[in-house]
Amino acid sequence: MDKFLDDVQKVYDYITNKKATLNQLYTYLENNQFDKLEIIEEFAKELDLALDEELRVALVTRLVNLRDDSLIQVIKKRDLKEKEIEKIIEKAYVFVRKYWTIYHQDTLEYIENNNLLTPFYRTIFEGVYKVGEKMSLWQSEWTAKIINGVNKDLLKRYKTDEAVMEYLSKNNLFDKGHDGLEADRSYSMLVKVDGKLESQSYIKAFKKEVTAVIDVLEEFSDKIIEIEDEVYNQKWEYYKYIQALIKAFGETRTDKLVHYWAEVDRAWMEIKTPIQIGHPLEYYEDHFRKAVALEWDIRLANPKYQVANIRDAKLESMSDKIFDLIDTNKSFEEIHSFAKKSLQKVQLYLGRPALFFGAEFNGLFSAQVVPNDEKVSSEFGKKIFAFSDEILQSSRAKPFYALASEIFPKEFLDNERKFLFNEDKAWHQVYDITTIGHEFGHILWCDEQSESVMNKTGNFKNIEEFKATTGGLVSFFMDESDEQSLEYHVISDTVKRAVGLIAWMEVDEVQPYYCEGLIHLNGLFETKMISFNGKSLHIDMGEEKIKALKQWYIQTYTSLAHHYMSKQDATLWLNQFAKKENKYFMPVDETIKEFVAYYFERYKAIGTKLDTSVKKEDYIL
Repeated sequence: MDKFLDDVQKVYDYITNKKATLNQLYTYLENNQFDKLEIIEEFAKELDLALDEELRVALVTRLVNLRDDSLIQVIKKRDLKEKEIEKIIEKAYVFVRKYWTIYHQDTLEYIENNNLLTPFYRTIFEGVYKVGEKMSLWQSEWTAKIINGVNKDLLKRYKTDEAVMEYLSKNNLFDKGHDGLEADRSYSMLVKVDGKLESQSYIKAFKKEVTAVIDVLEEFSDKIIEIEDEVYNQKWEYYKYIQALIKAFGETRTDKLVHYWAEVDRAWMEIKTPIQIGHPLEYYEDHFRKAVALEWDIRLANPKYQVANIRDAKLESMSDKIFDLIDTNKSFEEIHSFAKKSLQKVQLYLGRPALFFGAEFNGLFSAQVVPNDEKVSSEFGKKIFAFSDEILQSSRAKPFYALASEIFPKEFLDNERKFLFNEDKAWHQVYDITTIGHEFGHILWCDEQSESVMNKTGNFKNIEEFKATTGGLVSFFMDESDEQSLEYHVISDTVKRAVGLIAWMEVDEVQPYYCEGLIHLNGLFETKMISFNGKSLHIDMGEEKIKALKQWYIQTYTSLAHHYMSKQDATLWLNQFAKKENKYFMPVDETIKEFVAYYFERYKAIGTKLDTSVKKEDYIL
C-alpha cells in the first residue's frame, strides 16, 4: 500500500509540475515574450483570426484555463454573425481538444515508462484515456445538435424560457424518472420525426458517436477482467461500473434511461480508491431538458490530504438551527431528515483532475458533489471532489487584469493578493469553508422530487448555486469556533466572487453562477458593505457592516430554505432579486442594476487587458 501511495504521489506531483509549465504561457503574456507563444499564434491561425493583444489573452485563457467567455466577447467585437461565432467557438474546442489529448497522452507515458501504480491501475488510466478520446469527438456533435440546434430553435419559436418549459411539459417531452415521474434531467435529446419532436436516447440520436464509446468501454471491460487489483481489491467494483456504463449508453427506451444511469451511479459509489473515474453527471449546459453533459475523467486524490473533514458536521449543525427557526410544527421533518442522512454518507476526495475529456475541455469544476440522483444518494450518499491545489495554482498563475484595478479599491486588491501568494494554509482553510462548504450546501433542504417540482419554469439551478454557497457561509457565520480568525478573508472572497461572476452574464451554461452573483450583490449593497460611485466600488468591511451582512445572509438563507422545503417554484424566489430582461437576468434593484450594466460594459471593453502597473513579486513576502 505504501509503495502504491508513493506512486500516486509521484503521478500527482508530475501533473502539478506539468500544469506549472503550461501556466508559463501567462508569464510570457505578462512579460511580452510573444516569441514564446508560438502555440497561441498557431491557435489564432487555426481560427483564421488576426492576432492582436485582446485575442492573445483570450486564447491563452481558452487553452490554459479552458474557459471561452473572454474569447466569445473578443470575437463578438469583430462584427460576426451568430453562426460564424458558433463555428469559431467549435474550431477553438477542436484545437483545445487536440492539445489536451496529447497533453494527457504524456501523463500516460510517464506512468508507463516509470512503471508506476500497478498493472491494474495502469489499465484504468489507459482505458479512461481511450474512452475519453471518443467522448471528446462526440462532444462536438452534442453541442451542435442540442445547445446550438434544438434549444435555439425552441427559444426562437416560443420566445421565453417559461413558454418552452410549458410546451415540453404539455407534450410529454421530458424523460421519465423513478416511479414514472418526470425526471429532473435527461440522457436523451429531442429529434424531429415526421414534423414532430420526440425524445431519443443518446444511442439513437448519436448512433455513430455512442457506438464508438461503447466499443471502447467493452475493450476496457475485457482488459480489467484479466488483471487483479492487488492494492484495494476493487477489481469487480470497477468491472461492474464499466458494465453499468455499457448498459446505460446502449439503452434506447427513454423511460428507462434514468433507471439505468442510476445503476451506473450505484456501481460508482462502491468504488472508494484514490483513482476515481468521473462519468456524465452534471447538466448545466442544457437549460431546458437538462441533458447530461459528456464529462469523462480521472480524479486523483492527493494521499497527503485524505484526513477527516469537519465541514459536514458544521453544515449539519447549522441546518438543525435553521430548521428549528422555520419549522415549528415539524411539517417538513421528512425533507430535513432526508438531506441530513445524505450529508452523513458523503465520501470526500481532495485532489486534482488527472485526465479529463469531452465537456471538460469547456471548463473544469473547482469542486463537485455528485450523484444528482437523489434516490441513489438516499441509499449511498454522495461523493464530493475538491480540487484546491488546482485552484490555488491557477489563481497564482493568472495575470492581474486592468478591470479589477479599475473597479476594486487598491487596498482591497493588495490584501487579496498578499493573502493569495503568502498564506497557503489559511487559503486552503478559506477554500474549505467557501468551496467545500458550497458542495455540502447543495445537499441541504432537498429530497428526490425537489428539482423536478421546483423547476417548472426552468430556474431551479439559478437559485441552487446561491443556496449551496450560502449554506457554507451561514454555517461559518453561525459557528463560534477558532475559524473566525478567517472572517475577513471569507467575506472578501465572497465580495470578489459576486462581482467577478457578472462577467458570465452571456454564457448560458454558467447562468446559475451569474444569478448567484446577482443575489450576493443584493446583500452587499443592501448592507452598504459595497457602494458604487458610477466608476468604481467603495468597500467598507468594518465591524458594523460585517455584522449586518452576516444577519442578511442568515435571514435570506432561512427564507430560501423554507422556499425549498415547501417546494415552491424557483422563479418566485429568484425574482425578488433578479428578473430576465430580453435574454439575460438583471438585478431588480436599480442601483445594483446600474453597477452590473456598467461592469459588464467595461468587461466587454477591457476584460482581456492586463494591468502591468504591478507585478506578482510585489506581493510575495
